[in-house]
Amino acid sequence: MKKARTPKLRKPNAEDGAAIWRLIRDCKPLDENSLYANLIQADHFRDTCVVAELDGDIVGWISGHMIPAQDAFFVWQVAVSPKARGLGLGKTMLMELVNRDETEDAKTLKTTITRDNDASWGLFRSFANHIGGDLSDAPHFTKDAHFEGAHDTEHMVTITLPEAAALKRAA
Repeated sequence: MKKARTPKLRKPNAEDGAAIWRLIRDCKPLDENSLYANLIQADHFRDTCVVAELDGDIVGWISGHMIPAQDAFFVWQVAVSPKARGLGLGKTMLMELVNRDETEDAKTLKTTITRDNDASWGLFRSFANHIGGDLSDAPHFTKDAHFEGAHDTEHMVTITLPEAAALKRAA
């Protein structure tokens, strides 16, 4: 019987920038940033980002940050390699991030999702159910006002987070 492999989660470092950039590039239809942007995320925002490694390769990535002057943790991007799908890795990485000391003041998790992104809606609904959080959404960055018609409206998704002890039990 083949043993299931479990990716190792850790904080990224600057040397991971190129691998993160390649992972995002390979996870269509994710928006691609410059390699430099991913390097800065891995370096300057490492405490609120996570990578997942499997057999020495980065197979998962979440970038996020605490929103300035708010008690909210914002998830910018979630990427899971096709070779690591079906392991629940997205939800596992989210749990890792909301249980870090750096996000302990967050009362909500926020992210933006376009209406047609079924995978992201599924992940964040599953996460909200798992932790017992309420999920709401509203149009935030609109197609015409913010994207000059070139990108679909991004809905701000807000998930209430339970107290830290409850989150640790949910993990």
